Amino acid sequence: MLWRAISEDQPGPKWAGLFAEYWPDYKRWWLKEGEGVRPTYAQSRAALATHMPEIVPLYENLCELAGGSDHAARFLSFYRPPPYLAGCSQAIWPGKEPVLVRNYDYNPNAFDSLLLKTRWQGRRVIGTSDGLWGLVDGMNDAGLAVSLTFGGRRVVGDGFGVPLILRYVLQTCETAQDAGAALARIPTHMSYNVTVLDAKRNYLTAMMGPDRPAMITHAAVATNHQETVEWISHARFTSTVERERYLLQRLTLHRDPQDKFIDAFLKPPLYSTAFSAGFGTLYTAVYRPRKLEMEIRWPGTIWPMSMDDFQEGGRRVQIPGAA
Repeated sequence: MLWRAISEDQPGPKWAGLFAEYWPDYKRWWLKEGEGVRPTYAQSRAALATHMPEIVPLYENLCELAGGSDHAARFLSFYRPPPYLAGCSQAIWPGKEPVLVRNYDYNPNAFDSLLLKTRWQGRRVIGTSDGLWGLVDGMNDAGLAVSLTFGGRRVVGDGFGVPLILRYVLQTCETAQDAGAALARIPTHMSYNVTVLDAKRNYLTAMMGPDRPAMITHAAVATNHQETVEWISHARFTSTVERERYLLQRLTLHRDPQDKFIDAFLKPPLYSTAFSAGFGTLYTAVYRPRKLEMEIRWPGTIWPMSMDDFQEGGRRVQIPGAA
């Protein structure tokens, strides 16, 4: 898998080039259920203006860079996209210098493999791209870090794809409390768990769903279910309960030191190679919000980045089990 790290302060030719490269595949995915199933441009823009008005100017700028087509603008709204599932484990190690650690479990053929550093609307953000302006995890210059996992429910509703919600949080929020308020009010089209850690060591996990109010919890661990397991076959396949228990034991009974805790994400039961069955672990991310530093890790490899020293470039990595 080829990863790239790209920095561009304002939306410009680098982002436009990425969109041109990725758009054919994203367009096929976005239209796979038929164009009529997707919201119109007017509906999409109105939803953004209602729920995330601060980033509407940024959205319009990106639409122009994407060529201004109707399909591209509707896709970039992330409003009521096709359903998609992921695995993932995430947890907060609450030491003196707390860290947010996560495994992203997904199909390698449907992944951007891209780290982005931006300064859109004056806010510096680094993170792992999804949909070219959404994020599956990331951190801003206020020292706010966020990460998502699938919530393990089949319900699909009227809301946004959660990667755009993470982008919005990092563009507009500075504290875990700010992020919790945003996550509680923005509708999501599927169920997700979003874990947040800020520079003052405050953290929370929002359990979001399209059919019920978000639950804002003080959970330090999130896998692929919410309060209870609702999708039993998915829970068995992903071992979501076992992974949650394992992480809770690492944080409570064993009280692992930071390095040992992070290393556990690169081994079973957290690390998955089940790509033949749909998805496995593509990477481990480590966010250190007080230091404004992050790392992408694979077995035997660490790729460090920071807000002040973000080096553009590429990494070709071998993902165990991902042919």
